[in-house]
Amino acid sequence: MEILDVTLIEPRFKHPAIFKKFDELADEKAFIINNDHDPKPLYYQLLAERGQIFTWEYLENGPETWQVKIQKKLNQNEETIGEMVTKDFRKAQVFKKLGIDFCCGGKKTLKEVCDKKGIDLKKVEEELRSFNEKDNTTLDFNQMELDFLSDYIVNIHHKYVKESLPFMTELATKVAKVHGDQHPELLEVARIFNSLAQDFGLHLMKEENILFPYIKELVTAKKEDKHLPTASFGKVNNPTQMMETEHEQAGVDMGAIRKLTNNYQLPQDACNSYRILFKKLAEFENDLFNHVHLENNILFPKSIVLEKEIIFD
Repeated sequence: MEILDVTLIEPRFKHPAIFKKFDELADEKAFIINNDHDPKPLYYQLLAERGQIFTWEYLENGPETWQVKIQKKLNQNEETIGEMVTKDFRKAQVFKKLGIDFCCGGKKTLKEVCDKKGIDLKKVEEELRSFNEKDNTTLDFNQMELDFLSDYIVNIHHKYVKESLPFMTELATKVAKVHGDQHPELLEVARIFNSLAQDFGLHLMKEENILFPYIKELVTAKKEDKHLPTASFGKVNNPTQMMETEHEQAGVDMGAIRKLTNNYQLPQDACNSYRILFKKLAEFENDLFNHVHLENNILFPKSIVLEKEIIFD
């Protein structure tokens, strides 16, 4: 198997050389990269720009030498869940019903997810074919300009999160305090949600103050054929990778809450606050799925493509 020794390549040419090598691979073929540090950033860049069409296996993991085997998967052109929802957002209804993550897990194919979750692929495909195709009121997010989509996300989803977090954290703490003795899982629910709320609040700030303004600059530069200075964070895939990692953690947190609450199933002794909390948790998770889908599967990948069309000073 061919080994690409990237320690011999000038730093600014390393990733392009690796991408060129990967793109030239036939299905199921592989090569090894040899490096003097952990090439994990390359993994995230490859994932962001090529999707989940490769495997990544450490053959040697430091401290002086790192070797990674990168293999191209078979049938890499198979549509991912994120792409399916991007083309027709109504399909999200089917995925949500079946508990399939189309946002954080959007880079997986339907077969990969069904195999992992033990779901009958044929039944899911049947559901997708039979869902209500008469509803044509859904916005076509995939056709939106990226600056408009950024504003949409802020005005719809960021606004919802900012308005919901203070109320929900207070409510989760209150319900845990009152009912925690009889239902100890509520103590863990409150802890997880409070942590999520703190982290996600900072997450929104980074998007609104750093990432989204940069994406708007890319759109303007493209429209007006202007040059841009290089951003302080480098390429746009650096902050988008960070945002996707934080999205994934939020998805893990909400998944844990759903499991702790048995899919938000209320006990017989649930008071009104208890009922409101579970309703809001389900509502929050639904919004999170839609919110993260728009970013992970549409806004971020298109921003990476757009940036490549801009000339930088």
